[in-house]
Amino acid sequence: KNPLFKFNLNKSYLCQKKKFMRKIMILTLVILTFFSCLNVQKDQEVVNVYTKRHYQVDKDLFKSFETEYGIKVNVVKASADELIERIKTEGENGPADIIITVDAGKLYKAAQENLLQKIDASEICKTLNPALIDVNEYWLPITYRSRVIVYHKDRVSPSELSTYNDLTDSKWKNRLLVRTSTNAYNQALMSSIIAHEGEDFAIDWSNKIVENFARDPKGNDRDQVRAISANVGDIAIVNSYYIGLLMSSKDSLDRKVGESVNVFFPNQGEGQSGAHVNISGIGLLKTAPNTENAKSLMKFLTSEYAQEYYTNNSYEYPVNTRVKPSKIIAEWGEFKIDNLDLNKLGSFRKKAVEIFEKSNWK
Repeated sequence: KNPLFKFNLNKSYLCQKKKFMRKIMILTLVILTFFSCLNVQKDQEVVNVYTKRHYQVDKDLFKSFETEYGIKVNVVKASADELIERIKTEGENGPADIIITVDAGKLYKAAQENLLQKIDASEICKTLNPALIDVNEYWLPITYRSRVIVYHKDRVSPSELSTYNDLTDSKWKNRLLVRTSTNAYNQALMSSIIAHEGEDFAIDWSNKIVENFARDPKGNDRDQVRAISANVGDIAIVNSYYIGLLMSSKDSLDRKVGESVNVFFPNQGEGQSGAHVNISGIGLLKTAPNTENAKSLMKFLTSEYAQEYYTNNSYEYPVNTRVKPSKIIAEWGEFKIDNLDLNKLGSFRKKAVEIFEKSNWK
């Protein structure tokens, strides 16, 4: 019955109640914030890209696309074969919208696995180089490059060079550098030779090429050029854009290496096939959950802005005919490209690998 005791009891009760209500309010705010974030994530526009490319130029362009379109680009990187298997495993509910590879043969493989849907090239870009578009309409090019011969400026004269077949001449014995037979670029070149000349010719060509090696194949394309500069060999088979990367490198030694060689485009004579080319290309998946966003990205990557960014930073050739090559690669001059159906780089791939093994091209 003590009034003071009753007052203290009520005061304590009220304090506890206020603390309890404060906790309830905080918990409610946390829950509301959580579900709000879920809704934002759910409603956010995205495009999911599976890509073999690993260049800074791609990161830059994806960022520019996000800023311009308000669409988030989610990227998964792996080899083309790994990405294809992942897409197959993920099935109909897989997240991927687009696959990007650095080899038309891998896009051919994805199409053969029934993973791609047809895409109207004119809907994406009306000024794409028609020679580089899939005749079956399952993929489009983003950039292209040529498999060229590079030679030391002081030890080789361009008059000594002519065709890919000429590289089998004994004058190149212990002078030729090239990377391993497991490399997709070499497999694509071999596939093109099979497509043009037949299997017997390709076997003979490969055997004679091996006899002219300056060393066992190793390293990437830039390493072959470095080996020329180091007097290990005099000529090499490489992708054209690697020379641009060397010449524009922040590393003074690499710039010196790039400046020590010249570029030669083979098979340019009358009646000859033209220099072998391959693409970085893009395919739209059948199971794409964000088809329209994927098409927007395809349009962006083939736009004049993106094509100029590619050629001025990765030194690849643009596939949009309105865009000129960068200054560095333009100095090498124009060249006739091999107009072979690029799907042949995939359809003859298995045979190319067999020939490499038979000829002991390591």
